[in-house]
Amino acid sequence: MSEHTPTVLRGEVVTPTEVITDGVVVLTGDVIAWVGPVTALPSQWRDDLPDDPTPGTTVLPGLIDIHDHGGGGESFPDATSVEQARTAAREHLRHGTTGLVASLVTAPRDVLLARAALLADLVDGGDLIGIHAEGPFLSADRCGAQNPGDMLTGDPELVAELSAAARGHLVTMTIAPEVPGVADGGPGRPDAIAALVAAGTVPSIGHTDAHAPVVEAAIERGRALLAGGARAEAVGGGAQPGRSPRLTATHLFNGMRPLHHRDPGPIAACLAAAARGDLVVELIGDGTHLDPHTVRSIFDLVGPEQIMLVTDAMAAAGMPDGDYRLGPMAVRVGGGVARLIEADGSAGAIAGGTAHLIDVVRATVDAGVGLLAAVRSAATTPAAVLGRADLGALIAGRRGDVLVTDAELAPVAVYRAGVLVED
Repeated sequence: MSEHTPTVLRGEVVTPTEVITDGVVVLTGDVIAWVGPVTALPSQWRDDLPDDPTPGTTVLPGLIDIHDHGGGGESFPDATSVEQARTAAREHLRHGTTGLVASLVTAPRDVLLARAALLADLVDGGDLIGIHAEGPFLSADRCGAQNPGDMLTGDPELVAELSAAARGHLVTMTIAPEVPGVADGGPGRPDAIAALVAAGTVPSIGHTDAHAPVVEAAIERGRALLAGGARAEAVGGGAQPGRSPRLTATHLFNGMRPLHHRDPGPIAACLAAAARGDLVVELIGDGTHLDPHTVRSIFDLVGPEQIMLVTDAMAAAGMPDGDYRLGPMAVRVGGGVARLIEADGSAGAIAGGTAHLIDVVRATVDAGVGLLAAVRSAATTPAAVLGRADLGALIAGRRGDVLVTDAELAPVAVYRAGVLVED
């Protein structure tokens, strides 16, 4: 698109602070040039203003999914070619996720390194915005749909190797703080959290059976390390700058010791940290992983600045029911719900999601969360966690990533870097 040929989009425009009933977004080149009410549209673009849009037309920022294992029949943990991984990324892009972090699962060392190198090619090529490693330093007791046989104690050397294979694109890693070597280090004794911060990777609490004090200590250690890394970077060393100064929690509630009034576990610790502004929680608000009342309650408790809506999608996203893979695990999807296939053929634990992020936004709004808050948690907050000040909001100067939906929040048009995404 030439910068002299603007794209002018009109509808109910969702900015970080308000919903403009009759608003306009102007794209020129690859950036957002202007956002505001139609009555204030500068004269230079008035000749390009569309007629009154179809009632219910909504203009959102391109969504950002920070936890996604695949879609369109392909899985990031199983991809052995750029084409396979690109198919998965494209499935979510067509549905409005213009910023996608590809998630791996626990696997042998050589597999993790090979997949990270492959996915780094897609980050360099613009198909992805980062890589997330969900493991391998996790609790076998809370393994969920992952293979406990491949889980390891905390290994700073593996963190460094994985970061090198990812060529600096390893943006987050899920860790269980009670696992030896993860969060029990100190001066002269590095642990996984310290290695992650040094690599510019945000640690994320998840797949954990830890009691609350262990999680609280890990959050405090991680926050101190992130702050120290930021200071070191300012004088020429330390962690990669710009990413979150806060840890995150991987799909809060799922893959964790449950909340109990005499054993609060990781959930209470993470919620308290989020309420203080010290941590950001992921929620798989797809109507399957969490009850809608739970989703609404967490928004009421901690607010959208401390919540990232995610899909945890696997290969079946956008695909019919059937049998799929998630790393080494066999998965069967029935009624849109993915579950492990147990040895006897029965359905086991939920094995990732099958929704696109716009579906999660819709389900979150249906749960009683306002559209403004839901969109903030599906775009603006994850962009902030990733340190991407160029993404995640309809603000002039940011990249031209826009999702246009109908009254049912179904995608109508998607723009990435100002270019219309074709099917």
